[in-house]
Amino acid sequence: MTDIASGGMTRRGILTAFAATLVSAAPTYSNAAGFLRGGGDIRRIRMQSGRTGERIDMIYWIEGKYIKDAVREVNHFMRDWRTNDVKSVDLRTVDIMAAAHNLMDATEPYMLLSGYRSPKTNAMLRRRGSGVAKNSLHLKAQAADLRLNSRSVNQMARAAAACKAGGVGRYSGSNFVHMDCGPVRSWGR
Repeated sequence: MTDIASGGMTRRGILTAFAATLVSAAPTYSNAAGFLRGGGDIRRIRMQSGRTGERIDMIYWIEGKYIKDAVREVNHFMRDWRTNDVKSVDLRTVDIMAAAHNLMDATEPYMLLSGYRSPKTNAMLRRRGSGVAKNSLHLKAQAADLRLNSRSVNQMARAAAACKAGGVGRYSGSNFVHMDCGPVRSWGR
């Protein structure tokens, strides 16, 4: 394969340069936000709530910008359903959720078990049982507890951990995964 193309470049050289361009343009999955920036400039989130019966399926980011109306809907959807308190969700968490969803190639929407938690709700949950942190990132609207019927807890946790962008907790006994935008760490089985 030594055919000379215009400019003195060999056909093999052109193919090698093309392949190198493809490899360098591929997402590295080094973190969720970086992964999504390289993923076509569109971010989508799909969730349902067993508590309220609500569903969302929306594009919330296009061409480097969050869509204000979509973000408002995400904030409302991820509210503390017990008190109806709404807080602005840290969009890094939504980005991690969307990236993990994409990595799993799932079409099923997440089941949101818990998003933002008011101090009142968090205190009540702490009194009822163990496993609820006093200073939970749910209080800062930086965490979500999620389930997918089509994927195991381990599959979900591996996808979230691959983003290397926050905390990932496995709660196999309760069949959900915690994702947050705090320090990179993992726990649970």
